[in-house]
Order: sequence, then structure tokens, then C-alpha cells
Amino acid sequence: MTRAIRTPRLILRRARATDLADLHQVMRQPQAMRYWSTPEHDSIEETRLWLQSMLDADPATSDDYVVEHAGRAIGKAGAWRLPEIGYILDVRHWRQGLMAEALAALIPHLFAAHPIPALTAEVDPRNAASRALLARFGFRETHRAERTMKWRDEWCDSLYLALPRPARTDPAPPG
Repeated sequence: MTRAIRTPRLILRRARATDLADLHQVMRQPQAMRYWSTPEHDSIEETRLWLQSMLDADPATSDDYVVEHAGRAIGKAGAWRLPEIGYILDVRHWRQGLMAEALAALIPHLFAAHPIPALTAEVDPRNAASRALLARFGFRETHRAERTMKWRDEWCDSLYLALPRPARTDPAPPG
């Protein structure tokens, strides 16, 4: 089991059943869920099922974390299905650099823990904040697709990005 990842302000840790109320607070926010794969959760049961999928995820294909700040779960970040990363954050914590802080710790962890050639991400092209955040870490567009997801009655497009595994910079062992 992977240990928690600590940053100056956050703990990225495995989900727990006791995170339900905090995570439901995030998942019920229309603004936070606007570019998620589903609309906001109307019931705590929707969040319970989503959380259970995190708890049941196979560690061979998933490396996902709850983002904890000041003792509360305020979102999630990780590779829900390797090598694709995703994240969500309670709107009350936007524009504080918290998700950038989380990704700065998460990205090196994912490359160190998994033999993947690149990390990938899918973003709605209208989500300027998420596109800027990923670009900050070196993610680059690989392609686009139209009408990839239906969100309520609206078809949405997708922008696909990738971040290649960094080249090793440490010297090779003598040999």
C-alpha cells in the first residue's frame, strides 16, 4: 500500500469510507462538477457509489488519492485508470494553488511508481483553468475529438494531452 504523499499544505492519501460527507460536499457543487464526467451529485448515494469505486479500485491499474487539507477531504487527484490523471477540488479552495501543489507531488510519484511512458489527461477544451494547470506541468495536446461526452443535454468535446516520462538525469551506475 502506497504511503500518503505530503506537501507543505496537503496530504494525498488513499480514500476512506469516512470521506463520504466531505467528498459529497465537493461532488454536489455544480461549478466543481461542470467539466467532470457527470453532473453534480444530487444524492449522497451517488457519491457513495463513486467513493466505493475508488475504494475497490485495483492498485495495478489505479493510483488515486483523496486531497486532504486542514484535516478535511477537499477533492481528489490521481490516476483513476493509469496512465490517465484526473482531479477535482472543492470550489472553496480554488485559486489558492492547492491543485498545483498536489500535482507537483503526484506527477513524480506516478512516474516513479509505474512503468508508464507518459501520463495522459482528457479536458473539455472550454476548461481554461485545467488546460493552464496541465500546461504548467508540461502536458501538451496530442489530439482533439468532437462530441465525446454527453453532459446532461449538451454534447462536449475533448482535448487530449500527454506528459512524457522525464528522461533520467542521474548518471548511470559504473559498470
